[in-house]
Amino acid sequence: MANSFASLNPQLIVSFGEMLIDFVPDVAGASLAESSAFLKAPGGAPANVACAIKKLGGNSAFIGKFGDDEFGHMLVDVLKKHGVNTDGICFDPHARTALAFVTLKKNGEREFTFYRNPSADMLLKESDLKISMIKQAKIFHYGLPLWPSPQAARDGILSIWNYADFIKVSDDEVAFLTQGDPGREDVVLSLWHQNLKLLIVTDGEKGCRYFTKHFKGKVDGFSVKTVDTTGAGDAFVGSILVSLAMDTKFFHDEGRLREALLFANACGAICVTRKGAIPALPTRSDALGLIKSKGMPLLTKTCMLFSSLAALVSILVFLLYKAK
Repeated sequence: MANSFASLNPQLIVSFGEMLIDFVPDVAGASLAESSAFLKAPGGAPANVACAIKKLGGNSAFIGKFGDDEFGHMLVDVLKKHGVNTDGICFDPHARTALAFVTLKKNGEREFTFYRNPSADMLLKESDLKISMIKQAKIFHYGLPLWPSPQAARDGILSIWNYADFIKVSDDEVAFLTQGDPGREDVVLSLWHQNLKLLIVTDGEKGCRYFTKHFKGKVDGFSVKTVDTTGAGDAFVGSILVSLAMDTKFFHDEGRLREALLFANACGAICVTRKGAIPALPTRSDALGLIKSKGMPLLTKTCMLFSSLAALVSILVFLLYKAK
């Protein structure tokens, strides 16, 4: 079966949105005012997802806008180093690249303080978009921007909600969008719409829940020592998108979907055991190693899909799937 995929090229996944510089305190648990030094790291969920896809053997491109400054060019170099296609990137000579200062709590959770006035990514125009790249993509992943207020965020997110075929949200995001209990199925399903093929709710180390038109269920997560939760959701999303780009049948095959979700849970779990986002992203062998170490059965179809794809290549709340 693995050989049947050997003639396929990895389907392109385009990730659109922000990429910025995160300044992280060198000591966890300190406030921004208390911190004496900060570590500079690339960040931004859409960019993290693009790098996660490449690290897992997929084919990704990033579309976004940067300031024509040292930080902007540094971030593009990071994407290139990880094998991400950067043909859709443009620079703004009149705006700066976005910055964020991140507070790491002792439990690994984080808070952000953004510096945008406005930053270049906020000034992206329709004419800046490389439409030909988007049309070429099998999947278009859209990272949502920041809003001036919680209600503006809800309104903005829900205004495009019904265009998605596949949506992944965290339990916290369910609570934010619905203002209800994310543990209740009726609350989660209030986010369902008739065009949706798959809705996934991630519940941290407890795993994730999934809902389709034909079945629903839960896949357990992994208990690991948390160092930094930055990028865990992006590792999960990148993994699911690679699986989806290779095999759209898991919308209708619960067994295949559960395998893909187990693998994605492993990717997210590994990410929280390391500092940073992009540096913490796992490889395919990392994820399979964690699954095996926990005594779980090794994946079958998903394993073979990743193996055959890896041989071909050298290496958001909101997701849109676009069938060819």
